[in-house]
Amino acid sequence: MLDSTQIILFATTSLLLAASPGPDVIYVITRGLTQGHRSAMAAAAGFSLGNIAHTAFAILGLSAIIRSSAIAFTAIKIAGALYLIYIGYKTFTSKSEVSAEKDDKVLSAKAVFIQSITANILNPKVAIFFIAFFPQFVKPENGHPSLQMAGLGLVFIICTFIVFSACALFSGQIGNRLKQSKTGAGYLNKAAGAVLMGLGVALAFSRRT
Repeated sequence: MLDSTQIILFATTSLLLAASPGPDVIYVITRGLTQGHRSAMAAAAGFSLGNIAHTAFAILGLSAIIRSSAIAFTAIKIAGALYLIYIGYKTFTSKSEVSAEKDDKVLSAKAVFIQSITANILNPKVAIFFIAFFPQFVKPENGHPSLQMAGLGLVFIICTFIVFSACALFSGQIGNRLKQSKTGAGYLNKAAGAVLMGLGVALAFSRRT
């Protein structure tokens, strides 16, 4: 079992790391600004729950394979990069909710959730982060390492959801105001799409650390 010191230290560190700018935070904010807090909350849930898979990968040793195998890392990295670029392109070319209130092309909260969880799972740097970060908080005297990793994974998911939800609510409030302007919302979609495509390109050229 995890002790209180482990949990507090790990949770504090996790909250700080979750708040650092990355594809997840940027995507959540993007959805909040372009579609409001509901879509942003769906993105927050997707990116947070995607960490269930990374926790399982770390426990099963799959993350170690990704870190040690250049082929596995590159394959997942390219898939993740292409997916981010695709999401960015769709955002760049999408209509604002103001001009597309009755348009089926506006992403539903379910679609945003699926996009988010997929983008998270296809980011190999998250998998590598888990096996580099989690073991530092595993103590042999506190029981089976796998159970501790599972517990840490749960704490991390909760912490990321707290941070992402805050970003979702804040950006959603701004997004709701921007919806009043068709021109402003349209420019925002293009800016957000460009940022996401840029993140995809950055991921494509990233290296293992």
